[in-house]
Amino acid sequence: MHWLIDFAIAFGAILIVELPDKTLVASLVLSTRYKSRPVLVGVASAFAVQCVIAATAGGLLHLLPHRVLTGAVAALFLFGAGLLIRESLADPDAVELAEHRENTTFRKAALTSFGIIFAAEWGDASQLATAALVARLGYPVAVGVGAWLALVTVAAIAVVAGRVVLRRVPVKMVHRVAGIAFAAFSVVAIVETVRG
Repeated sequence: MHWLIDFAIAFGAILIVELPDKTLVASLVLSTRYKSRPVLVGVASAFAVQCVIAATAGGLLHLLPHRVLTGAVAALFLFGAGLLIRESLADPDAVELAEHRENTTFRKAALTSFGIIFAAEWGDASQLATAALVARLGYPVAVGVGAWLALVTVAAIAVVAGRVVLRRVPVKMVHRVAGIAFAAFSVVAIVETVRG
């Protein structure tokens, strides 16, 4: 029964950490570009790999030099912010966007979603928290599954929200706001890197 408590702790902790985090923003942006199902499959798969790595590594991720980890995260966010802002400045036609959503294969959308989330979440607070919880609680499967379900829940909320947002807000605005959010995440990571 102890594993159930560890599962609940991991689910609650990761859900709280990720709700206001970049996972929500990245999943929302992906849902504006692709159909919901492949986005959820790709995102859930990326989270599964991340959780397995975190649960397996336990507390070993904390041994990586903190500055190297936060510096890489800052660079990824800055790159992502640049791409999103560039996309928001382009003038995509609503018909072109709809065609892109319809013509992109399930496989391509799922793999793109997987790659973006996998890169964005590497060394993220949720991955480190999962590793720390495994090291502290000692039930890697319960903690890993709890963390994974919390991450998938956040992504599902974002995908559903993405559909609602697209009905009311132009895609350009969504990309611009997401780009600004990614730039802010990058600044936070740079500050963390400098503080060391």
